[in-house]
Amino acid sequence: MTDLTPASGALSAADAAGLAQKLGVDIDPELLSLALTHRSWAYEHGQAPHNERLEFLGDSVLGQAVTVRLFTRHPELDEGSLAKRRAAVVSTVALAEVARRIGLGEHILLGRGEDQTGGRDKDSILADTMEAVFGATFLSLGADAATALVLRLLEPLMDDPERFGVAMDPKTSLQELSARGGHPAPVYAVVAAGPDHDRVFTATVTVGDVAESGTGTSKKQAEMAAALAAWTTLSARA
Repeated sequence: MTDLTPASGALSAADAAGLAQKLGVDIDPELLSLALTHRSWAYEHGQAPHNERLEFLGDSVLGQAVTVRLFTRHPELDEGSLAKRRAAVVSTVALAEVARRIGLGEHILLGRGEDQTGGRDKDSILADTMEAVFGATFLSLGADAATALVLRLLEPLMDDPERFGVAMDPKTSLQELSARGGHPAPVYAVVAAGPDHDRVFTATVTVGDVAESGTGTSKKQAEMAAALAAWTTLSARA
């Protein structure tokens, strides 16, 4: 599998072992290194392989695992309700939250520019890398191990009905939570940085004395990330 490795020594053995421990699976180190390689890193290292093919595979692994679990666990739900729940659980916002929970961002191989503009905490990069890890697990350990990893990481979201709504529409969920708690309406402020072809947006939402931020490749994505963070903070208080 040497042809899959982005570059010799790109991911240290200690780093790979640390992430494997967080994941609870012993993924082949070369596949894991590839799963963590963002295209910006590959571009700066002679067009080395990157994780987008594994991301494509992992997306299918993720979708099947979540679909089967929701279908078997909720015989009372119709097709439309199942589809909404699946969309919430596999959304970019939800996957990014899972990635943050296990500290995935610190392990991603990023190009210098992407790293300097907060790429390790971008929802899109975190979610895509999470999918690539699922794909690497499938190739390394098989379908059962990959499905088990998906369910272990996403089970908390599937078991929390409130998260279905907030994962799909965090801005509306935050507004509703603010109103129920007697808080002021959320106020958003967004700033952009970087060249036109690679803009990074940072949104800050303020609800009373709570202020949370989020980043994304679009204003909408950044606001959604900030709203989810604020919703989490207010929910914990409630």
